[in-house]
Amino acid sequence: MHILIVNDDGPPSPHSSPYVHSLVRELQAAGHVVSVCLPHTQRSWIGKAHMIGQTVKPLYYRPPPPHRPAAGLTPPNRDDEDDATHGTTHTRPSTRPGVEEWILVDGTPASCVQIGLYHFFQDRGEVDLVVSGPNYGRNTTAVFALSSGTLGGALEAAVCRKRAIALSYAFFSRNHDSEIIAAAGRRGVKVIEALWKAWPEDGSVDLYSVNVPLLEGLEKEKVLITPMLQNYWGAGSCFTEVDGSVDGGNEDEERIREGEGRVEEREGFGGEESKGPRPHTHKHFKWSPRFTDVYQSVEEAPPGNDGWAVKEGFTSVTPLKANFFQTATNLHGAELQLDGSQTTTHGLTTQESATQLLIPRATTPGLTPPGPNDQVTLLIRPKPHSTPSSTPHFYALISYEDPYVQPLILSAFTSLFPSSSYTLLTPPTPSDSSKTDTTVSLSAFNIPPTSKILQISPYESIDFDYASTHPTATLINSYIIRKALIRKHFLSATVDNWVAKHPGSILGTHVKRSEAFEVDFAEFLDDALVEAWDLRESLEKNDGFLAGEGGEVQWWILKPSMSDRGQGIRLFATMEELQGIFDKWEPEEESEEEDEEEEEGEDGGAEGKQGEDEGEDRIMASHLRHFVAQPYIHPPLLLPEMDNRKFHVRVYVLAVGSLKVYVHKDMLALFAAKPYTAPRAAGAGSNDGEEIDLDAHLTNTCLQGEDTASKADSVHRFWDLPLPKEKAEDVFTQICGVTGELFEAAARGMMVHFQPLECAFEVYGLDFLVDAAGRAWLLEVNAFPDFKQTGDLQGVVAGFWAGVLRLAVVSFVRGSEHGSGDEDHVTLGSDQAVMVKDVNLGRRWGL
Repeated sequence: MHILIVNDDGPPSPHSSPYVHSLVRELQAAGHVVSVCLPHTQRSWIGKAHMIGQTVKPLYYRPPPPHRPAAGLTPPNRDDEDDATHGTTHTRPSTRPGVEEWILVDGTPASCVQIGLYHFFQDRGEVDLVVSGPNYGRNTTAVFALSSGTLGGALEAAVCRKRAIALSYAFFSRNHDSEIIAAAGRRGVKVIEALWKAWPEDGSVDLYSVNVPLLEGLEKEKVLITPMLQNYWGAGSCFTEVDGSVDGGNEDEERIREGEGRVEEREGFGGEESKGPRPHTHKHFKWSPRFTDVYQSVEEAPPGNDGWAVKEGFTSVTPLKANFFQTATNLHGAELQLDGSQTTTHGLTTQESATQLLIPRATTPGLTPPGPNDQVTLLIRPKPHSTPSSTPHFYALISYEDPYVQPLILSAFTSLFPSSSYTLLTPPTPSDSSKTDTTVSLSAFNIPPTSKILQISPYESIDFDYASTHPTATLINSYIIRKALIRKHFLSATVDNWVAKHPGSILGTHVKRSEAFEVDFAEFLDDALVEAWDLRESLEKNDGFLAGEGGEVQWWILKPSMSDRGQGIRLFATMEELQGIFDKWEPEEESEEEDEEEEEGEDGGAEGKQGEDEGEDRIMASHLRHFVAQPYIHPPLLLPEMDNRKFHVRVYVLAVGSLKVYVHKDMLALFAAKPYTAPRAAGAGSNDGEEIDLDAHLTNTCLQGEDTASKADSVHRFWDLPLPKEKAEDVFTQICGVTGELFEAAARGMMVHFQPLECAFEVYGLDFLVDAAGRAWLLEVNAFPDFKQTGDLQGVVAGFWAGVLRLAVVSFVRGSEHGSGDEDHVTLGSDQAVMVKDVNLGRRWGL
C-alpha cells in the first residue's frame, strides 16, 4: 500500500514533532511504500486551512539512516557537528537514486496533502491512503477536532476522494518513553491496516480519527469504535491579554500542548459609567486555550465517547464524514413559513420541527465505565452499514405518535439513509373525528406500486391491508397477531405448552408457572379457581402456616392479563385476601356513564397502599376479566449501594421477519420507590389490619408519582449497577437464552396466536427480575413498550432504534430478503444487538 504521511507538527523535533519518524519506520517495516510531505514548521490549531496569495516553496528533508535512532525522540548533540540525529534539510532535492527524502513546504497540513498527492511521488504509483499524524497530543472531542491541523489534513485528503486516517498520540506525562512510543507505532500500524481492510465501500466513512494513549501496556488494551464527544468551550476567552509583542513560535505551542497555558479571569473596568462609547485600550492577545474545559466535559459526559476511551487507556477510533453534520434532514425540501403558517404539498412534507429532532445527552452522574465486553473491539465488517448510493428511492411514513420516541426514530433514520434516497410522508389529518378506525391508508399517498414504503406507526394506524396486497414492497413495524407473548394468560400457556414438550427448556427454570383464570364479578371468584389446583393448595397451606402450624408463607402476585403500566397488580397469601381484592374492585352502585369513564381512565395514577382503589386506581374486575397469579419471587437481588430497593431489568428486543430475534445489550434497571421489605414484614397476613405498601414491591416507574422523592433515581443502566462483572454477564446470558427460547416457543408452539411475517418487524420490552441467587426470571412481554420509562437515558433508546433500523430496514431497502446472515454482527457504538434466535418458519413475504 502506498501511504502519504502528512502532519501539522512539522519535521522531526523533540519539542514539536517527536513521533512522525518512528511511525514512518513502522509502516516501512510492515512493507508499505511511504511518502512524506510535511509543513516546514509547527502548524497546529490551523484546521483545514490554505494560505491564500502565498507561493508555497518546498525544502527537502533527509531523515537519519536506518542504523540511527528515529529522529525526534532525543535532543541533538550540540557538541557534535556531524550529529544527524534529526536528519538534514536542503534547498534542492538529492540527485542520488535511493536516497530517502521528505518534502517540507511552507504551507498548511491541507497544502501538504494537495502537494504530496499531485506534485511529488508520482513515480511510486497512486497514493492509496493518507495518514495525517501522528499528532503530538490527543485530538479527542469536538473542541480539539474542529481546530486540529491533523484532522484538517485528513479532511483535505477525504475531499480529494482519498481514504484518510488522522492519527494522534495522547500523552499523560512528559516522560516520552521510547518503548511506549514504539508500542504506539505498532498499535497505530495495526489499526491503520485493519481500517484499510474493512473500509466500507458505500461511502459511509470518509476518514477515521484515531487516538492512541501513550501508556504502558497500551497494546494489551482494547481498540474501541467511539463517537466523538460534542463539547464546547466554557465561558470566557481563549486569549489572554498581554503587553507588547510576545510571539514565541514553537515555544508557545509546546507550552500550550503541555497544558501550561491557563486563562486568568480578569475583572472588567470599574467606576461610574461615562456617557458615550469608551475609547479602545491598545492590547495584545496571546492564545491560551483552557484545556480544563475539555477535561471537565469528558468527566461529566457518560462513558463511551472518544475522550472517555482515551482517558481509560483505550485506543479510540471515530468514523467521520468530510462535512458538517446535517441535522434534521427530514426537513430538507420543506418550506420555512415566515408568517407561522404551514402548508402541505401532496402529503409529502414532514411533521417534525428541527427542535424536536435534538436528542438530549444523558448526564447521569456516578457512572462506572463499562466492562471489557460492554464495548466492541476493532472488528468492522467490510459490508456497508448504510444504504448505498444506488438504493432505489423509497417512501417512509414515520409517525410513532410518542413525543419521546418520535425524534429518536427520525434521528436514527436520517443519519442512516441519505436524504436523496427517501421521501418522508406526512399522515393526513382525519376529516371525521368520530370515526373509530384510525388506520392511515397508504393507498391515499398514490405511491407507485413498484416503490417501497416503510411504515412505523402505532398498531392501530398500521395499514395491514396494504401490506397484505403489497408484501414485497411494504415493511411495517408490527405483526398482526402476537397475543402468545403480550397477553399474560397467553404467555403462561405458551410457556406451559413448550415446557411440557421440552422438559429441559430454560423456560422451565426461568419463568414462574402461572395460574390463569377469568373473573367477571367478585362473587364468582371461588368458581373461577376450581381448576387452579396449585394456587388453591398453596393458599390452604398458607392458612395453616398463619394459624401457627409453622412453615414459610408462599406469597402470590395477581396480574390482570390485558393491562399494562402496572395497573391492578396486587399481592396476597390467603383466599380471604384475594377475595378482598376483588371485592374492593366491585362498585356498589355505578351508572353506565361512570362505567365508561372508568374504562377510559384505567391507567390511573400512582398506587400507594394496597386496596386504596376507590380513588385513583378505579378498577373493575369486569373490565379486566383475565387474570394470572404467580408465585411471588422472594427474596429479590438487592444492592446496598441502591438503598436495597427492588429492581427489574428492562430489555429491549427486536424481532425481524420470520424469524430473527435480537437482544439490545444496553439494558435498564428500574427501581421501586422505597427500600424492599418482605410482604409479611409489612404487616400483610397478620391481624393488625396493616396493608402492603406496594411502593416497596412494584418497580414499574409509571406508578411513581412526580412527587416521589426517589423518582429521579429510579432508572439506571444495568451495566452501571454495582454488580461484579461476572455476575452481570451471567444475568445477561440468562436473559439472552430465555428470550430466544421464548420467541421460538411462541412461533412453533402457538402458531395461531403468534404469526411473525416477513414483511414486518416489531420491538418489544421484556421485563426480568433477578432473585437473590442471581437467577433471572421472566416477568412479562410488552409490545410497543413505554420508552418514557427510560427517563433521561434517551441514549439507550436512540441506540436501540439505530439498531432496529439497521437490522430491519436496510435489507428491505436494498432489496434483499430479511436474514441475509450477517446482520447479527452489527455492533458499532451503542448499537449493540445480539442475535439470540434464528428460526426458519417457512413464512415468506405475504400475510
